[in-house]
Parts: sequence; C-alpha cells; structure tokens
Amino acid sequence: MTTTTARRATALGAVLLLAGLTGCADDKPAASDDGTGPVAVKATDTECGLSRKDVKSGTSTFSVSNGGSKVTEFYVYAEGDRVMGEVENIGPGLKRDLIVELPTGKYQAVCKPGMIGDGIRGDLNVTGEAAAQIDEDAALKQATESYQRYVNSQSVALEQKTTEFVTAVKAGDVAKAKELFPISRTYWERIEPVAESFGDLDPKIDARVNDVEPGTEWTGYHRIEQALWEKNSTAGMAKYADLLLADVKTVVAKAKVVKLNPLQLANGAKELLDEVATGKITGEEDRYSHTDLWDFQANVQGSQAAIQALRPALQQRDPALVTTLDTNFKAVLTALDKYRDGDGFKPYTATDAEKKELGAVVDALAEPVSKVAGVIAKK
Repeated sequence: MTTTTARRATALGAVLLLAGLTGCADDKPAASDDGTGPVAVKATDTECGLSRKDVKSGTSTFSVSNGGSKVTEFYVYAEGDRVMGEVENIGPGLKRDLIVELPTGKYQAVCKPGMIGDGIRGDLNVTGEAAAQIDEDAALKQATESYQRYVNSQSVALEQKTTEFVTAVKAGDVAKAKELFPISRTYWERIEPVAESFGDLDPKIDARVNDVEPGTEWTGYHRIEQALWEKNSTAGMAKYADLLLADVKTVVAKAKVVKLNPLQLANGAKELLDEVATGKITGEEDRYSHTDLWDFQANVQGSQAAIQALRPALQQRDPALVTTLDTNFKAVLTALDKYRDGDGFKPYTATDAEKKELGAVVDALAEPVSKVAGVIAKK
C-alpha cells in the first residue's frame, strides 16, 4: 500500500467520496480529558496535533480532521514502524476516524501530508492493563484465528508463485513471466494490509516508479513489470528478481507469526477497498501490463475474507449490517464478471463510463465496510 501523490491524484474523485463517508472536518471531533474518549487529531500540511498524547490501553479512537491543502494519511506506529492502524486518503476539509486496539507501550502518531515521506511524527503513550478484546470475546478470538489461517495459506501460495515468477524472469522466459506476474500478485494483494505492517517491505515489493523516495532504488514487482511489457525483455532483471523473492520470503515468515487483533481485520478490510478505488479502478496499479483487474479482485477477496472471519461477531452485534455486506460484496464481484477472460481478465483499458460503473459498486461496498470497526469495538 505504497503512498504517493502521483499515484492517487488521478483518483481524487474516488478519494473524496471514500474519505467523505465519515463526515466533514467542520464536525468537531469529540475529545475527553479522562484518557478514554476519542483523541482529536488536527492534521495540516505542517502539523499533526493530538488533543492528548496519553491514552489508556485497549480500544482508542482517533478522529482525524484535515485542515491542510493536501490529501493526508494518519498512522499509529509501534517500534520499527510497524503499522498498528491507519486511515488513508483524507482529503482537505474532511475527517476520518481510526479505531485501533493498542496494548501498553510507546508508539508514534504520524500524519503524512501529500501521502509521502516519513511524515510528521509525535510520541503516543499507552498505559493501563485493559484486557485484549479476544480475551473477552470468544467470537472475536475465533475471528482472528480464522483469519490467521487465511493469511498463512495465502502466504504459502505467495512464496510459491513468486518463486515460479522469479524463475521465469531469470531464465529469460518473457511469455511465462508475463503469465505468472498477475497470478503471483494475487496472493500479495489479498493480504497486503498485513504485509504492509512490516516497515519498509511493502514499498520494496510493490512500489510504482513514482512511489520511490529520492535516493532509493526502485525494486519489486513493478520494476520487473516495466521491463516485461515495455521492453519485452528480462535483461538486467535477475538482480531485482532475487531481491523480490528475498523480500517476499521475509514477509511470509513475518506473516506466519504476527498476532492480529479484531480491529486490524476490520481496518484492513476497508484499506483494501481504498486500494481498489484509488489504484485499481484508475489503472494506476499495473500501468504497463494492464492486469489491474487481477489485483482488483484480489483486494476485494482479501477484504471479504477479513469480514467473513468477523462474521459470527458481526452477526451477534448487527445482523442487518451482515446482510448488507453480503449483498454488496456479491455486487462488486458480479460487476467484475463482464471483464473475465478464461481464468483471468481482459487487459484493463476501461472507458470513463466503465470506471464510473465499477467505482459506484465499490463505493457502495466501502460504506458498510467502514462501519465494521465501530461495530466490532462495541462491548
């Protein structure tokens, strides 16, 4: 889930719509002085101000209002820039909430105006001994265990298919490498919120050329994609193929042991739909190969897997929401059917009208998915 202004500028309409689901910045976010209420975050082009920097362990809500001129993001980082929670694509004048579960410890609250760089950082201290949600709710414990099994299965396939892709690249087999490129990425895109939580591995694996920070070499899937489709060659790509596989293996090893909480599942489901709206529908993701719809489907499938893991808990708390989610997930996947070609998809060269149609069904799904974290956070 790499983040740059160039990558998402062409999707501003979708960005604003998705960000607007949680209201406008003119609504004053609630804040509490007892250390338990929402933390108001004032994000501008030059500051990331928190109404308080000390919160109680357990579930916290950060109400992020963007008073700047640039689209921004808000993250809570643990040590090593591990992402505990994030909200992306907060347009100027808009507000979005992040609901995240944080155990006792020291963190950093980070705003990224323009969605680039290390961001504007400040310390966040979490104290107290609140029990984790999964320790108090059997349905939520089962949800995290179910989703962990899903992540593990996708990780195994990711390593296997990336190995096949890398082998083809190093053998100079352009046709085979092109065939395997979207297949290997499917498994990456399904679990990307988990993968991106591991510091700088996500940009090393998934950066577009305009995502790359100054002074950093462009590596990963899209470096190789450019060579395959623009040059119809793998010349000079062996180095990048080896780096890609090494980084994927690191992600897989970490994903197999990472401990997730229910709110990470809920937030990850929403993040994946944001990715669809701002990268896949626009054609920004796989700009050389036009295999964006493979990634589109994988993002939706990954989002659906997280929601399905949470389904028993959601059914207890809000059965009407479950019905809406089922209907809207089906609508998105049905909308993709018209672009199928055998086991895959036609090259993605959609018209503006087709992009608008796809955007409408994704927006309709994103709205109820954005409610899941709030429902799960209820006792």
